[in-house]
Amino acid sequence: MTTPARMDAAPDIAAATGPRRPYESYVYAYPHKTAYRPLADRPALRDLWTDRPKDALALYAHIPFCEVRCGFCNLFTRIGAPDGLAGAYLDALTRQARAVREALEADRRTVRFAAAAFGGGTPTFLTAPELSRLCDIAEHTMGADLRAVPLSVEASPSTATADRLSVLAERGTTRLSLGVQSFVDTEARSAVRPQKRAEVEAALGRIRDAAIPVLNIDLIYGIDGQTEDTWRRSLEAALAWLPEELYLYPLYVRPLTGLGRLHGPLSDEAWDTQRLGLYRYGRDLLLAAGYTQVSMRMFRRSGAPASAPGDHACQTDGMVGLGCGARSYTADLHYSFDYAVDMRRIRAIVDDYVGRAQDDFTRADHGRWIDGAEARRRHLLQSLLQAEGMPVAEYEARFGTGPWDDFPVELAEFAARGWLADDGASPGTLCLTPEGLAHSDAVGPALFSPSVRAAMTAYARK
Repeated sequence: MTTPARMDAAPDIAAATGPRRPYESYVYAYPHKTAYRPLADRPALRDLWTDRPKDALALYAHIPFCEVRCGFCNLFTRIGAPDGLAGAYLDALTRQARAVREALEADRRTVRFAAAAFGGGTPTFLTAPELSRLCDIAEHTMGADLRAVPLSVEASPSTATADRLSVLAERGTTRLSLGVQSFVDTEARSAVRPQKRAEVEAALGRIRDAAIPVLNIDLIYGIDGQTEDTWRRSLEAALAWLPEELYLYPLYVRPLTGLGRLHGPLSDEAWDTQRLGLYRYGRDLLLAAGYTQVSMRMFRRSGAPASAPGDHACQTDGMVGLGCGARSYTADLHYSFDYAVDMRRIRAIVDDYVGRAQDDFTRADHGRWIDGAEARRRHLLQSLLQAEGMPVAEYEARFGTGPWDDFPVELAEFAARGWLADDGASPGTLCLTPEGLAHSDAVGPALFSPSVRAAMTAYARK
């Protein structure tokens, strides 16, 4: 997740001559949840979903529990689940699923899920029986056929136990993403991630034994004390397992996180230079090892199966989220529950969620309305950040205008910086150059609308 970007003015072509930091913020979704606000009218879900296409929805379930919280983490998660809280959370998830399913079916249109994912937090914090129950909620209450659609699940080394993996494999999991971050023990400790390489290797062995088709390994660069040599050691250790996917994440030190409290704001030119150098080293090593770059962060082994159709649903408005911390996307509204990073506030939000009756889940609480201008930004932003780029004809067919008509200043800046590929290289496609991909965390924020920037800047961190 990202920290709010502080940008007070719209992009200007003149800015192309000045510096733009390569690591402004990680844009994984737009608008970010710090731009969400309480919805005064609390719109009914049945009204939001009525007459919307629902034959290829995506289901996401958020499990907000971890054994420990890493120093860099600002995800919506709490440490532990005492006094039966995990079971109570699944009870609430069931009530929410019933309410959401009724809302989806209110107009009697076909409801079908084309993809599913369990994230967090750490979904495998749940015990094997609890994971079975989570799958039951997705299948029997929501109606997602987990054995027939791509199912991605996140895990940590300590929770990737044989019994849990057996449940996930039997229930149809097609992709398991393991948060390793570093195979070097001293770096793991520096990132406040207590794990040993031997534990990571054992977990990877269990995952391969479970025969889940796609293994993804997450690694982080920019950790304090990390060098090109130690970064290479982590990359080579990961490659030894022939993962179908690898994600390379730059370290961010964000407010209210463990590292943020320990070090304060950490951002300077030297660190940017270090991270950019490590990124390029990792990118080149993976390309030489036969991996294809999908985005700045994602690399797929040649010949490996795709984890889901198109791998990302950035143009899909039909995202249905379950659990506090999960987002839902309709064409007009992105909505969720309250968001926090501070552990005390997270516990309060989870407790509120667990205490809700089924009727309390029939309306949207927090969110942001999406108009046509924001839909254009979202489409361009999330398409452009993919290595394959964006078919211009697809954009024109959806919006009736062209991207250069709608974003002349921003695209001119990217072109002036050498971040935008010559259209002649990929006729009809708008895409970033390798250097543009390297600066994805500057490209994304440059496309934020002034109103979203203002909302993110005004967000009171909690």
